[in-house]
Parts: sequence; C-alpha cells; structure tokens
Amino acid sequence: MYTGEVVGSVVATVKVPNLEGVPLLIVRLIENGQPKNMIVAADSTRQAGRGDFVYMIGSKEAARMFRTFSPAADAAIVGFIDDYREEL
Repeated sequence: MYTGEVVGSVVATVKVPNLEGVPLLIVRLIENGQPKNMIVAADSTRQAGRGDFVYMIGSKEAARMFRTFSPAADAAIVGFIDDYREEL
C-alpha cells in the first residue's frame, strides 16, 4: 500500500480501451513523512482531486479494484486519508 498527495492529472489523447472514462492522476508518494517520487495512478474512486491525500495499491491488485473490467494499471487510488500527520 502507498500513500501520497494528488498533485495533478494526466490528459491522454489515446488510452487503452478499458481505461476510457477512468481518471489518471499524478500522485506524489509520501514515505516516512517525506515527499518522494511522483507516479500516475488510475482513480478507482473517480472522486480524487488536487490536494487530496490518498492511499493506493499496486501491481495486479490495482487492476482488481475495477470490478467490471481489468485495466492495464500499476497503481490504483482506493481511498482517501482524512488527516495526514507524520509523528516520529
């Protein structure tokens, strides 16, 4: 499971047919309270936006979040984090 903050979106003129209608969002990963790399994640909630803290799953489990079809996705946003504080 990954955590991160949505920082933008991706506009694709051509997508794999089973990704039509699925938002692709740019997420800055957060590890140990520090911002890290950015990845593109498919939004299975279809509600995430810029500034939202989210948690994601990766690998083949990411594609399983879309119950009616199986898109080619390495990461999928599966939920929101209401409040994010890193206390070490």
